[in-house]
Amino acid sequence: MNITKKKQYYPISKGLRQYLKSYHRTLKLPIKYEDLLRFSDSFPHYDKKGKDTLWETVMYDNYMQDELREGLTQIYALLKTDGDMSVMEHLYISRIDHCTFGNSQPFRIQVMNQLNDNYEYYYIKRADASRVYGLELEHILSPSRINYLVFDETLIEEHIAGIPGDVFMNEYLNRPLSNQVRIAKEFVKFNERCFIRLLGDMRSYNYVIDITPDFEDEQYRVRAIDFDQQSYEGHKSMYFPKYFKDNNKVINLVLSLLDPKTMEQYQSEERTLLFRRLKTARYRLKDLIDCMRCDTISTPEKVEMLKQELAKHHKSDEFLKCKSMGDLVRLNLKTVLTREPKIKAGKV
Repeated sequence: MNITKKKQYYPISKGLRQYLKSYHRTLKLPIKYEDLLRFSDSFPHYDKKGKDTLWETVMYDNYMQDELREGLTQIYALLKTDGDMSVMEHLYISRIDHCTFGNSQPFRIQVMNQLNDNYEYYYIKRADASRVYGLELEHILSPSRINYLVFDETLIEEHIAGIPGDVFMNEYLNRPLSNQVRIAKEFVKFNERCFIRLLGDMRSYNYVIDITPDFEDEQYRVRAIDFDQQSYEGHKSMYFPKYFKDNNKVINLVLSLLDPKTMEQYQSEERTLLFRRLKTARYRLKDLIDCMRCDTISTPEKVEMLKQELAKHHKSDEFLKCKSMGDLVRLNLKTVLTREPKIKAGKV
C-alpha cells in the first residue's frame, strides 16, 4: 500500500472551533506549540536498551526555562485537575522531547513527582483538524475516553498508556502467559472499529496494547494513539489495520486461531457496542459530523476515490452522492451501525 508520506495540514475551521467550545475542549493556555520550537540545543533520546527512539531531548536558554516550566506545569494542571495548582506544588517538568518523525512533530512533556519520582507524560502538537476529528470520534465511539485541549493552533493531548504494537508483537505476543486467542479477538474488534469510523494508517507503531490482569488470565485492549489519518486517504484498504504488512504477526495469529464464524461473531459484538455508544452520544456525534461534513480534511481526488470504493464495498450507490469525507463517515456509520440488533423476546 502507498500511504501519503506527508499528510497535508488542515487548520481548525470556525465550525469545528465552535464545536470544541461547546463541549469544553478549549482553554486559554500559557504556552503555545510555537513557543517550544525556540529550543537552543537537542540530543537523541535512547531507550533503556540503548535504542534510538527517534525523539530528541531539547534544551532552552536560561531566560526561557523558568517561564516554560511554570507554563507547562499549569497546562498539566488544566489537563488533570481543571487548573487546580494547589495540588501540583510537588511537580516539576523533568524533560521535554521533540519528534520530527511524523506529521504532527509533537513535543512530549515529562512531569515528575519529586516526592516519589513517579512521572507522567503529555503532548503538545499543532492543532490539525484531521487529528481533532479523530480524537473526538475516538472519545465518542471507542471503549476509552480521550482527554485533550485546544487553544488557537495548539493541541494538548493526554498520554495513552500501553505497549506499542511493534514492541508487543516482538516481545509479548509469544510469551507463555499470553492468551493468544484473546489477542486475536481484540485485533479483529480493533480492525472493525477503525474501518467503521474511517481511521487510517494503523501501522504497528500507531496503536498500543493495554494489558489488564484478570482473575484467571489477561485481558487486552488495542488503542489507537495516532489520529492524523482520520478520513484522509482515498484507498479503502488504508482503513483496515489488517492490510499493513507490519501487522502480519498478529494477522497470522488471527488466521491460525479464529475461524470465519468466530471472526464474524466478534465483528458483530463490536458493531453492537459501537451502536450503543452512538445512541448514547447521538446529539454530540451529530454536532461533530455536521461540522465534518462542511469541512475540508482531504483532497477532492481522495474523496472521489474513497466514495467509489465504499460504494463497491457496501454495494450501495448512496456513497456516490457524498461530497466530503464527513459525508462518507456519516454514511459509513449509518450503513454499518444503524441496523439495530434484533433481540428475540422470551417468555418470563
